[in-house]
Amino acid sequence: MYTDLRRALALFELRPARVATSVAAGVATLGSALTLAAVSAWLITRAWQMPPVLDLTVAVVAVRALGISRGVFRYLERLATHDTALRGMTSARTRLYERLADGNARATLDLRRGDLMARVGADIDAMGDVVVRALVPICVSAILMISATVLIALISPSAALILFLALLLAGVVAPILAARAALITETEGVAARTEFTLIAVRALDHAPELRVAGKLTRTLADASAANRAAVTARDRASMPTAFADAALPLSIGASVLGSLLVGISLYGSTGSALSPMALAIIVLVPLAAFEATSVLPAAAVTLTRARLSASRITTLLDDADAPEPRRVGTGAALQGPHDAARIAVVGPSGVGKTTLLMELAGLVPSDGGLGDAELPGARFFAEDAHVFETSILENLRVVRGDVDADQARAALTKVGLGDWLDQLPDGVDTTLVAGAASLSGGQRRRLLLARALLSDAPVLLLDEPTEHLDDVSGSDLIRRLLDRDGGLVDEDRTVVLVTHQLPPDTRADQVVDLGRSLSAELRKNPLRASKSGRTLSSTRERRWSEVEEL
Repeated sequence: MYTDLRRALALFELRPARVATSVAAGVATLGSALTLAAVSAWLITRAWQMPPVLDLTVAVVAVRALGISRGVFRYLERLATHDTALRGMTSARTRLYERLADGNARATLDLRRGDLMARVGADIDAMGDVVVRALVPICVSAILMISATVLIALISPSAALILFLALLLAGVVAPILAARAALITETEGVAARTEFTLIAVRALDHAPELRVAGKLTRTLADASAANRAAVTARDRASMPTAFADAALPLSIGASVLGSLLVGISLYGSTGSALSPMALAIIVLVPLAAFEATSVLPAAAVTLTRARLSASRITTLLDDADAPEPRRVGTGAALQGPHDAARIAVVGPSGVGKTTLLMELAGLVPSDGGLGDAELPGARFFAEDAHVFETSILENLRVVRGDVDADQARAALTKVGLGDWLDQLPDGVDTTLVAGAASLSGGQRRRLLLARALLSDAPVLLLDEPTEHLDDVSGSDLIRRLLDRDGGLVDEDRTVVLVTHQLPPDTRADQVVDLGRSLSAELRKNPLRASKSGRTLSSTRERRWSEVEEL
């Protein structure tokens, strides 16, 4: 578990200097509080003896300075810690996206959307909390606990021993109990929360289909059941949580009472050198010392949650780093040269057109239904690719980060969005506030097509790029995509385009009719053809299969 935590934290690329600055600011904060308690104890006791006022001047100024410095250092500690954490989270997400983009595509393909969202979202946030709520607080607390014990030991070793034992109770036992409670909550509750996320996403995405199928009510009931299971797990963890919460006040009381008894016995003993000021210090300083331990139970909870999150993140990274199997697709039907070819794949719904593209891209294993082929450098562009709630330019940069405004504008104009772009207030910098909901169906397809055109992939696998467009516009785009001189795609790139109906007068190098191929295979091998016929042909149909799983 801790190995996974170290591996996941490596994604954050934490700089030791930044972490050290955060720890130093935290030590200065609690050090001011500890020194303030000692100086205040001395000042109160000394003032009771009514000395000349000038004897108290330095202590009075020190109290004021320490009170101010505590707030200043606390502010600086918050700035430094959160800056370190936020920089680390940005780096971690960037590294994670890069590993997923460059690694085995099946690492994410086999995950449900809710699970993937949790890993790149909530799990990274949990790892970021390690810096703010665990790493820095633990270092600061350890330093302050040792400092407080040494300070009291200079006055009374017995009182220092009592303080040390009490600090162990509050700083070690309480965090262990808190971590145990968190482990119960996370191990038993995380599955329920993940299930709730999956069902909620499914209900939001497929509400119309679920209602038509008469399963929406049951889906909502399943979501409620998963939520109740998470609450039950949290209730089971309440017992160790209660003991952890009680450990801090009990340890404070034991330390103060023990130090007071030790101080009184020493103060009243014959020949004792313990002054009233020293007695006040050994009684009041522990109150400030325990401020350092008060954050440790929360730090233990954070570490426990982060360990589980790190395990899920490293599993995702391992899957992404796994070697990809030899990409053998059903592309022997795509006979002829693959260099700069323009190929159209047609056929009715359910015949396996989308599956063919995914096999050629290496996203799903091939069953060898129509033969063997490899298309190196192929990139699959799904018909329902995500549109992010950011600017149009950033949505296009998904495929290539160096796309500039002029390139984006040119690509959008090529696919027929030039007039629409001119009407937007900020052009390509206009934010799509609601993501895909900000666009019509046709506008979304044109935007996704522009994204594909801007990619640097030598082979474009386009799944229904003109769906939701009118017949004239859609036919024109298909002709231009399949024509080497169409002006949409460079001549040295290959295009494999899936469509339900191919317009006349196209200049494709090859047309593959999967409907006919399936009919021929059915005559030769009914068992294999029935297997191919059951292959899901589109993301929409794959989604419907998720509905049927209910």
